[in-house]
Amino acid sequence: VQLVESGGGLVQAGGSLRLSCAASGSTFSSYAMAWFRQAPGKEREFVGVINWSGSRIYYADSVKGRFTISRDNAKNTVYLQMNSLKPEDTAVYFCAADLFPRRSYSSTPTQRNFGSWGRGTLVTVSS
Repeated sequence: VQLVESGGGLVQAGGSLRLSCAASGSTFSSYAMAWFRQAPGKEREFVGVINWSGSRIYYADSVKGRFTISRDNAKNTVYLQMNSLKPEDTAVYFCAADLFPRRSYSSTPTQRNFGSWGRGTLVTVSS
């Protein structure tokens, strides 16, 4: 599956952005989708994951209560709504598709669980 992120940009601290990740292929609705991010000079880190049906979502502590993941299986798209943005949220944001279908996560998944990745979209939060 091919993934393409969009929606990144420059925003002031306290502002909001919504990222989208459009997927190709007819099997999108069978796979969990995750968001990761990589800040300058840092390793890529987990942001959140939504299961194949959208019924289970798990977030990193750093974004819990501020970010919301959702998906529209009819549109083959997963979203990341980011509110109350902080300068430390500045990063390239990646979406990723699970390797295996119909999985749900209740703890932080490893990056190796995901087999398809987008190229990322840059989010810059100014103070």
